[in-house]
Amino acid sequence: MKRFNLFAVIALVTVFAFTSCKEKAEGDAAATTDTAAATAPAADPNAPVAVTPGTDPTAAVAPATPVPTGPTTTLKFDQETYDWGKVMDGDKVTHVFKFKNTGNEPLIISNAKGSCGCTVPEWPKDAIAPGKSGEIKVVFDSKGKGAVGGKEDSKRVTITANTDPVETYLTIKGKIDKKEEAPAGK
Repeated sequence: MKRFNLFAVIALVTVFAFTSCKEKAEGDAAATTDTAAATAPAADPNAPVAVTPGTDPTAAVAPATPVPTGPTTTLKFDQETYDWGKVMDGDKVTHVFKFKNTGNEPLIISNAKGSCGCTVPEWPKDAIAPGKSGEIKVVFDSKGKGAVGGKEDSKRVTITANTDPVETYLTIKGKIDKKEEAPAGK
């Protein structure tokens, strides 16, 4: 049973790694995988882990995103979706999502994570007092994501904070165009 848990975790991580940056049509399947992973029961941190012979027993598995404990609060974004319009393949899109702590407790954002490595968020590491505002900067790199005539793309940023629900989602989307390549030999 212990060995099964380790294999299940490895399989889940592998599936997520191979589906996290796929095309939009395949992105829906990746979102289903993300949802399944998010709803799976948390592993017991005190449970013993089976070690495969020949592997390093001290190698750590990446920990799950820490969820803030204590009182919860609420936050309100000015906008949760940003449409960048049309960009050329290779352009970087930057957008700042502004929010306000609308609750009565300090807001603590423990993590902000893009749906793939091409989407990188920056968030405030200090607590945001009730009534105060903050910003989350998101940079999306469109390199290798375009198509001649344009291709729709959408990425999600998951914000983990002491809110109910614990996760809030931001979306950036738009069309990525690509110049037609010249035929070889001309």
